[in-house]
Amino acid sequence: MEKQLSDWAKQRRQTGGGDNTQPVGTNPISKFQTEYLGQQDANNSCSHRDLGFTGELQGRWYAIFGDTLWCSPGVTDPGSDPAGFHGLVRDAISLMTDDPLVVRDLHLNDDSPVRHQLQFVPFDADWDEKNTFGFGGTSLVETSGGAGAVYYLVNQDDNTLRGAGVAKVELVNGEPTVTKRYGSNGYWWPAPSTPRYGDVATFRDPHSDYIYVWGGAPTSITDFTGAQYVYLARVNAADAYDLSKYEYWWGQGDGWKLGQPHTVFGPTTATVWLTGQGQFVWSDFFSCYIFVHLSPGGSDVLLRTATALEGPWTPDVKVFTATPIDGGLTYAGVAHPYLDTTGKTLTISYTNNNHIQVIRVTFST
Repeated sequence: MEKQLSDWAKQRRQTGGGDNTQPVGTNPISKFQTEYLGQQDANNSCSHRDLGFTGELQGRWYAIFGDTLWCSPGVTDPGSDPAGFHGLVRDAISLMTDDPLVVRDLHLNDDSPVRHQLQFVPFDADWDEKNTFGFGGTSLVETSGGAGAVYYLVNQDDNTLRGAGVAKVELVNGEPTVTKRYGSNGYWWPAPSTPRYGDVATFRDPHSDYIYVWGGAPTSITDFTGAQYVYLARVNAADAYDLSKYEYWWGQGDGWKLGQPHTVFGPTTATVWLTGQGQFVWSDFFSCYIFVHLSPGGSDVLLRTATALEGPWTPDVKVFTATPIDGGLTYAGVAHPYLDTTGKTLTISYTNNNHIQVIRVTFST
């Protein structure tokens, strides 16, 4: 698979100029040490999960998980969970702690003796949604007035992605809670015709008033190369719930366009190519942005850098290679920048076959 990906990348490089997604320059990340820390689990519930993208709201950091598989009733250690299906919600939220291996689950049900998480982004039967629908979300981002937003992809089933949308998040009884989903059908950007903005990554830029959202190509694009391009939009954080205020990055040639989602797809309008879901951070240590992600089809944890979120981005640097558990998938690079605001170290988690594993990278110059 990795050789096939390499061949596709080589063919793309030979297509000529005008490709805004090609790596440029030198990555300043060259000297580092990586330590494997262990597996992340909850201290008040018990489940298997994936994703866990981090975001800040009112000074506290939270993780948005994807599929959350409840452990068997009474089980307190995921490693001791017996085989079988014991319950599932399609996304969930947890409070981060000072220990990246420990989270505190929120929105718990009344199961006894171990309570389990309820779904974070609710499905709505009025939109013909069911509890089997996925709502794959990326990072929680702060908007204004103490509220936040989460961007998600409505996944009807393995073959049908409906579209990408945004939900308002407010603190209710001290817990981040989805209080409104936007769009007449619960989403704004239809997947067949529009990039799935926010599905790849979401980032609240600390050096501007903007929220940036990256999304994969429309589902109508089925050739491998075209389907791997990622497109970028942004909005002033205070306007996150107003679709008309979103700007869309049409490449180095045309720049930002207000209210004009992409209708031209390919290397001239995309911002990156062939990345899985990941997370962006600003590094004070390197004075640049870092994109954390995993190699598609592989297990390498990769970091690339840029001085602007529109790119261009440097080549990736591999900082770790995970060992797949039972031959499962490894994906979804997650950053924990709140653990070291100097940027000297960066703690990273990723999904390994529905286990969240954690590493710490220590940089030097």
